[in-house]
Amino acid sequence: MSMIRDLRAVVRPHRRRPGSAYDGSLSEPTPSAVVDCAVYRAGKRVGDSCSPREAVHRVRLANSEPADADSFVWIGLHEPTEAEFEGIAKRFGLHPLAVEDAVHAHQRPKLERYDDVLFAVFKTIRYVEHDQLTPTSEVVDTGEVMVFTGKDFVITVRHGEHGSLRALRRRLEEDVDLLAKGPSAVLHAISDQVVDDYLAVVDELQTDVDEVEFDVFATRSGKSADIGRVYQLKREVLEFKRAAGPLLRPMQLLSERPMRLVDPDIQKYFRDVADHLARVNEQVSAFDELLNSLLQANLAQVSVAQNEDMRKITAWAAIFAVPTMITGVYGMNFDHMPELKSQYGYPAVLIGIAVVCCMMYRGFRRNGWL
Repeated sequence: MSMIRDLRAVVRPHRRRPGSAYDGSLSEPTPSAVVDCAVYRAGKRVGDSCSPREAVHRVRLANSEPADADSFVWIGLHEPTEAEFEGIAKRFGLHPLAVEDAVHAHQRPKLERYDDVLFAVFKTIRYVEHDQLTPTSEVVDTGEVMVFTGKDFVITVRHGEHGSLRALRRRLEEDVDLLAKGPSAVLHAISDQVVDDYLAVVDELQTDVDEVEFDVFATRSGKSADIGRVYQLKREVLEFKRAAGPLLRPMQLLSERPMRLVDPDIQKYFRDVADHLARVNEQVSAFDELLNSLLQANLAQVSVAQNEDMRKITAWAAIFAVPTMITGVYGMNFDHMPELKSQYGYPAVLIGIAVVCCMMYRGFRRNGWL
């Protein structure tokens, strides 16, 4: 009984009086960047949210008992500062390079291993709704989710205004059997949600691509399509491509290569994520190639329109050259010139000019110049 009381004394958080000095207990202020911090045992959440320090002690103490060796802590943070993340990083022994990447963000999607910790970076994508695509429209908005996966902990660091993991945490807490697989189940759930969001954005992008494609090839009034819209959409697709493309190799590694930190049953689920991601990359690459073709088609249309304008200008210049030449000749004011003394010379010259111009006009029309 005394041992049980001592165990409860360690696990139970101590309270301190307001204004008193910190007494070294497990209770400590929770950094403002911490969205949620909870302990899970056998797939079930144990108690309410607690401080990271208290959660670590609970897990490490529980894992010291063989019956509760499957406990782990999940800490979720949103845009932490170096000071806010420093204590958590030291407590879990995170590598300084991974900590620097997690705090400063703007990282390339990747999967790295530091001793007994997996560090994964995911780019989150959100489709930005817009009434009409313009040359300045923002189509996709990106964020980042970093995941530290250890033997008895998962730490997620989110950057950006979207990609919240609250709903995902609730869904996992309802699936006790899956969450009982440990931290690798959380890593899989996050990757699966990120890739599912990619698929949703791809469907929305399909509508925008179809719209600009119709705009490029449906112009019949001689005006070219708004090339700015095509170029802006291509930039957004390239941003999507940079987010999804580099993630394919890490997903393949998680699905193919055995890892100590990944449960064998969870590894099978990563294959499905890798397949979905491959489909996303294929569609995004197809969008990129199609937009390249649309840009070239638009430039070709502009060149054709310019050539048609130049032919029209050349044809009319040739037609007007006839009266200009004849009137120029008769404007030299020489005394001895044909028809200067003739009564019908003036109308005869005008009729001659009109006939030649009409014949030239018909010839240009027949050849498609006018």
